[in-house]
Amino acid sequence: MVVDTDAAKEIEAFLKAWDKEEQPMRDLFGLFYRELLSMAGVELTFVARPGVSYSLRPKHDRQQTRELFAIIDVIDDDPQQRWLSVCFYEDMITDPMELGELIPGGLAGSDGYCFDLDTHDQKKVRYLLDRLQEAGARAAGE
Repeated sequence: MVVDTDAAKEIEAFLKAWDKEEQPMRDLFGLFYRELLSMAGVELTFVARPGVSYSLRPKHDRQQTRELFAIIDVIDDDPQQRWLSVCFYEDMITDPMELGELIPGGLAGSDGYCFDLDTHDQKKVRYLLDRLQEAGARAAGE
Protein backbone atom coordinates (compact mmCIF):
# COMPACT_ATOMS: atom_id res chain seq x y z
CA MET A 1 0.00 0.00 0.00
CA VAL A 2 1.22 3.43 -0.88
CA VAL A 3 -0.37 6.36 0.88
CA ASP A 4 0.88 9.84 0.25
CA THR A 5 2.19 11.20 3.58
CA ASP A 6 -0.07 14.24 3.36
CA ALA A 7 -3.07 12.02 2.56
CA ALA A 8 -2.31 9.76 5.52
CA LYS A 9 -2.10 12.80 7.80
CA GLU A 10 -5.41 14.11 6.43
CA ILE A 11 -7.13 10.75 6.94
CA GLU A 12 -5.82 10.40 10.49
CA ALA A 13 -6.80 13.99 11.33
CA PHE A 14 -10.25 13.44 9.84
CA LEU A 15 -10.78 10.27 11.90
CA LYS A 16 -9.51 11.94 15.07
CA ALA A 17 -11.77 14.98 14.62
CA TRP A 18 -14.85 12.92 13.79
CA ASP A 19 -17.45 13.40 16.51
CA LYS A 20 -17.47 10.53 19.00
CA GLU A 21 -21.29 10.48 18.77
CA GLU A 22 -20.94 9.02 15.29
CA GLN A 23 -18.59 6.25 16.37
CA PRO A 24 -20.17 3.36 14.42
CA MET A 25 -19.73 5.12 11.05
CA ARG A 26 -16.30 6.43 12.03
CA ASP A 27 -15.24 2.92 13.01
CA LEU A 28 -16.54 1.50 9.72
CA PHE A 29 -14.68 4.10 7.70
CA GLY A 30 -11.56 3.23 9.71
CA LEU A 31 -12.15 -0.47 9.03
CA PHE A 32 -12.31 0.09 5.27
CA TYR A 33 -9.20 2.30 5.48
CA ARG A 34 -7.26 -0.43 7.32
CA GLU A 35 -8.47 -3.03 4.82
CA LEU A 36 -7.10 -0.92 1.97
CA LEU A 37 -3.83 -0.44 3.83
CA SER A 38 -3.45 -4.22 3.99
CA MET A 39 -3.80 -4.72 0.23
CA ALA A 40 -0.51 -5.13 -1.66
CA GLY A 41 0.09 -2.87 -4.65
CA VAL A 42 -2.69 -0.45 -3.80
CA GLU A 43 -2.21 3.31 -3.89
CA LEU A 44 -4.61 5.39 -1.85
CA THR A 45 -5.72 8.97 -2.18
CA PHE A 46 -8.03 10.98 0.04
CA VAL A 47 -10.35 13.68 -1.27
CA ALA A 48 -11.91 15.95 1.36
CA ARG A 49 -14.92 18.02 0.35
CA PRO A 50 -16.35 19.25 3.68
CA GLY A 51 -20.12 19.50 3.58
CA VAL A 52 -20.24 17.02 0.69
CA SER A 53 -18.01 13.97 1.24
CA TYR A 54 -14.68 12.58 2.35
CA SER A 55 -13.42 9.90 -0.04
CA LEU A 56 -10.92 7.07 0.04
CA ARG A 57 -9.95 6.25 -3.54
CA PRO A 58 -7.84 3.15 -4.07
CA LYS A 59 -6.00 2.29 -7.27
CA HIS A 60 -3.89 -0.78 -7.92
CA ASP A 61 -0.42 -0.06 -9.28
CA ARG A 62 -1.10 -2.53 -12.17
CA GLN A 63 -4.33 -0.78 -13.12
CA GLN A 64 -4.10 0.69 -16.61
CA THR A 65 -7.45 2.08 -17.69
CA ARG A 66 -9.01 3.68 -14.62
CA GLU A 67 -7.96 6.04 -11.88
CA LEU A 68 -9.48 3.90 -9.11
CA PHE A 69 -11.25 0.61 -8.40
CA ALA A 70 -13.53 1.78 -5.59
CA ILE A 71 -14.74 4.88 -3.79
CA ILE A 72 -15.48 4.83 -0.10
CA ASP A 73 -17.32 8.02 0.73
CA VAL A 74 -18.32 9.48 4.02
CA ILE A 75 -21.38 11.49 3.04
CA ASP A 76 -21.12 14.78 4.93
CA ASP A 77 -24.29 16.67 4.01
CA ASP A 78 -25.19 16.50 7.72
CA PRO A 79 -22.01 16.13 9.82
CA GLN A 80 -24.10 14.92 12.78
CA GLN A 81 -25.57 12.07 10.71
CA ARG A 82 -22.80 10.90 8.41
CA TRP A 83 -23.18 7.66 6.48
CA LEU A 84 -21.02 5.66 4.08
CA SER A 85 -21.43 4.99 0.39
CA VAL A 86 -19.14 2.30 -1.01
CA CYS A 87 -19.04 2.19 -4.80
CA PHE A 88 -17.43 -0.03 -7.43
CA TYR A 89 -17.39 -0.26 -11.20
CA GLU A 90 -20.01 -2.75 -12.35
CA ASP A 91 -17.45 -4.90 -14.18
CA MET A 92 -15.09 -5.16 -11.19
CA ILE A 93 -17.37 -6.93 -8.73
CA THR A 94 -20.15 -9.45 -8.48
CA ASP A 95 -23.20 -8.74 -6.36
CA PRO A 96 -24.54 -12.23 -5.61
CA MET A 97 -26.86 -10.99 -2.84
CA GLU A 98 -28.06 -8.08 -5.03
CA LEU A 99 -27.47 -5.54 -2.26
CA GLY A 100 -26.01 -2.84 -4.49
CA GLU A 101 -27.82 -0.08 -6.27
CA LEU A 102 -26.94 0.09 -9.95
CA ILE A 103 -25.76 3.59 -10.84
CA PRO A 104 -25.80 3.93 -14.68
CA GLY A 105 -22.89 6.13 -15.75
CA GLY A 106 -22.32 7.12 -12.13
CA LEU A 107 -18.61 6.31 -11.78
CA ALA A 108 -16.61 8.53 -14.11
CA GLY A 109 -19.15 7.86 -16.86
CA SER A 110 -19.21 4.10 -16.28
CA ASP A 111 -21.88 1.96 -14.68
CA GLY A 112 -21.30 1.11 -11.06
CA TYR A 113 -22.78 -0.30 -7.92
CA CYS A 114 -23.13 1.66 -4.70
CA PHE A 115 -23.85 0.22 -1.29
CA ASP A 116 -25.02 2.56 1.47
CA LEU A 117 -24.29 2.00 5.15
CA ASP A 118 -26.01 4.03 7.84
CA THR A 119 -25.81 1.38 10.55
CA HIS A 120 -23.18 -1.17 11.50
CA ASP A 121 -24.71 -4.21 9.81
CA GLN A 122 -22.06 -6.89 10.35
CA LYS A 123 -23.18 -9.07 7.42
CA LYS A 124 -23.27 -6.15 4.99
CA VAL A 125 -19.88 -4.91 6.18
CA ARG A 126 -18.35 -8.37 5.59
CA TYR A 127 -20.03 -8.48 2.19
CA LEU A 128 -18.52 -5.11 1.27
CA LEU A 129 -15.06 -6.10 2.50
CA ASP A 130 -15.32 -9.13 0.19
CA ARG A 131 -16.35 -6.86 -2.71
CA LEU A 132 -13.39 -4.59 -1.93
CA GLN A 133 -11.01 -7.56 -2.14
CA GLU A 134 -12.70 -8.69 -5.36
CA ALA A 135 -12.35 -5.26 -6.98
CA GLY A 136 -8.73 -4.99 -5.86
CA ALA A 137 -7.92 -8.39 -7.37
CA ARG A 138 -9.60 -7.46 -10.65
CA ALA A 139 -7.74 -4.15 -10.73
CA ALA A 140 -4.50 -6.12 -10.29
CA GLY A 141 -5.43 -8.29 -13.27
CA GLU A 142 -6.00 -11.42 -11.22
